[in-house]
Amino acid sequence: MLDRLTLDQLRILTAVAETGSFSAAARRLGRVQSAVSQSVQALEATLGVSLFDRSERTPKLSDAGRALLVDAQQILRSTETLRAHAESIAAEVEPELSLAVDALLPEDPLRASLKALSHEFPHLPVTLFTEGLGGAEQRLRDRVARLGIYVLLPVERPADLIGEFLAANPMVPVVAADHALACEPSPLPRQVIERYVQLVLTDRTPLSEGFQGNVLGLRIWRFADMHTRLQYLLDGFGWCYMPVHLVEAHIAAGRLTRLDIAEHRGQEFNLPLHVMHERSRPPGRAGRWLIAELRRQMAIAGPAATLTNARKARR
Repeated sequence: MLDRLTLDQLRILTAVAETGSFSAAARRLGRVQSAVSQSVQALEATLGVSLFDRSERTPKLSDAGRALLVDAQQILRSTETLRAHAESIAAEVEPELSLAVDALLPEDPLRASLKALSHEFPHLPVTLFTEGLGGAEQRLRDRVARLGIYVLLPVERPADLIGEFLAANPMVPVVAADHALACEPSPLPRQVIERYVQLVLTDRTPLSEGFQGNVLGLRIWRFADMHTRLQYLLDGFGWCYMPVHLVEAHIAAGRLTRLDIAEHRGQEFNLPLHVMHERSRPPGRAGRWLIAELRRQMAIAGPAATLTNARKARR
């Protein structure tokens, strides 16, 4: 029996409930009142319940009508979402957008970009994975993510992964202000750095196996999570390189001290972030829009401004 239920009947039920009468619903829908009444009667026959109490001059929703009205409204909303989603796909918008991003990516520009994306493409489902080291690329290789934003490791990668430079992410060597290394004379030679524990990130995937980039210490503690490492850094367990956007407030507040390492010769250390995707699955309209917006937001945040703040805090 329910096979005869139609969306038009549900729209008419909703219109009658919202306008308060069959005649008002007919005017809203551009129908004659008799057609609205017949549609409601057909719906009642299909469902096997009375939706309206007709004992008074103006029909009112029955208890069953009020309960089923909620279901009808939900079905209509779901139908509208389905229609909008289909229109988006037809307009070359991805059915959904899945991102795998390195934890090094500054969170404020990412959130601002995703918020703007939600306004521009309100019916687009989004999945966000935040990963460390090789995690974002592994999500891309496993086809779990459509786009990856991460630092390219010096490893061999499939030929079908391609991408483009997004932004330079400034890094800074830091240590807790009360750590013994903070009291050593600057600039710090390697033989001094080696005496202290360096906190480094480890990879949950095999992609970065054997990679030892920027490991100067002989005593190493490894962490799989950026924010966990930050807590141990603040607690004085050792020193490490951190993205400026994660530590500039701690430097300004005096909780962390920026280190002057002799090997750097006063040069800034940046990690370039790239947007990567499969050659056979390039980003659709929403993905391209997000990349452009993220590039704009990163430019607003600007590594120059961030580094300036870090230098001022150090002085």
